[in-house]
Amino acid sequence: MYAIIATGGRQYKVAEGELVKVEKINAEAGETVTFDQVVAVSDDTLKVGEDVANATVTATVVEHGRGKKVIVYKYKRKTGYHKKNGHRQAYTQVKIEKINA
Repeated sequence: MYAIIATGGRQYKVAEGELVKVEKINAEAGETVTFDQVVAVSDDTLKVGEDVANATVTATVVEHGRGKKVIVYKYKRKTGYHKKNGHRQAYTQVKIEKINA
């Protein structure tokens, strides 16, 4: 059984017992969070729309962290312009406990 949830402007395919890195959530490690924006649920058949209007996914926050550094390099030829920047995206790792469909 799996579900597709929407959080932080992205969609994630999750299953029970799975560890997922989602966009940063304001919750402490060990807290329980509920995702109520469930796009689809599949056990034997795929349910979408009004069939999953009341579905939720319960998860526990494992940790917060920052991803690998991405280098952003801007360069314009013949003018001597170049700029180097780095970015590390913040994330929250959650463990999916239960899919309530």
